[in-house]
Amino acid sequence: MKINSRNLVMSAMFGGRRGPRPAAGNPTSIACHGLMDKVGVSFPEAHLNANAMAELALAGHEVVGFDTVMPEYSVVQEAAALGARVDWGDRDKMPDVKEFPNADFSDIQIPADVLEKPSCRVVLDAIAILRRHVGGRAAIIGKVMGPWTMSYHMAGTQNFLLAVGMGEGAKVSRMLRQLMPVTVAFINAQFQAGADIVVLADHATRNLVGPYHYEQHLLPIHQEITAQVGGPIILHVCGNCSDRLELFARSGVDAYHFEWQVDSREAVRRIGNQVSLAGNVNNPQALLQGTPEDVYKQARYAIEAGVHLIGPECAIPLSTPLENLRAIVAAVREGY
Repeated sequence: MKINSRNLVMSAMFGGRRGPRPAAGNPTSIACHGLMDKVGVSFPEAHLNANAMAELALAGHEVVGFDTVMPEYSVVQEAAALGARVDWGDRDKMPDVKEFPNADFSDIQIPADVLEKPSCRVVLDAIAILRRHVGGRAAIIGKVMGPWTMSYHMAGTQNFLLAVGMGEGAKVSRMLRQLMPVTVAFINAQFQAGADIVVLADHATRNLVGPYHYEQHLLPIHQEITAQVGGPIILHVCGNCSDRLELFARSGVDAYHFEWQVDSREAVRRIGNQVSLAGNVNNPQALLQGTPEDVYKQARYAIEAGVHLIGPECAIPLSTPLENLRAIVAAVREGY
């Protein structure tokens, strides 16, 4: 029986009828050394060159067997376009922001052509390339940083969180609202370029801020973002977020990508009838250090719990073995 990967994923996103098997995919990066070696593309080239970016993303579908392709591997594309100094890393290291241009919480000047800056343009071009290659066959997932994550990059994580913790709400809200239009514009541009789904990555995670901070500062902004975009959105927030699942479900997103620290059965029980769920195979213990059998068991647990899109909990470590990634595919294909 021929199975259309894109249709599987889109059905999972909207809680539609079950496909002939579960869908396998990762809303964040599955770039690793094994995939780089298979296609002869590495970092930092895959962050900066649209053809390299698209080719590495395509390998996730054609080499590993995922039902998705996701061509953005960093979290700093927007920050670079907004003037932050970025170290683009190398084969063994992800990019990182080195200087925070708005550490004093000065007004952020958004260039009129921000989406034409090289670090944003490369993502849009890569999505367009993928659309030509696998459009209609595999689900193309874009990725955009939300204003909370961008605030880390523009003001510095510690500096921004200190303002949150000290109750400097006006300062925090001003920065978030200055950055929100970048998130909205980049999401819509990715849909126009050919993305089927876009990830909204916004790291208001439990180990950094309480749920009341999310509800006070970020939930209203997420609701405004989702009201202004033209396609399905997956919210990605790292860490153990079991204390704010219901808040995420109120954000207007179509799915939540979650980590192993939140039990699959608990997540499905609490919000699975409100949003779709994606994840949540453990990265460090299972995918990086475990065996294919370990990964397979975790994937089957998520499937049996009712998770809609099965994949890693977050961007995978660069040295993740390919055979462990393929174990996720084996788990969703069992019996089909």
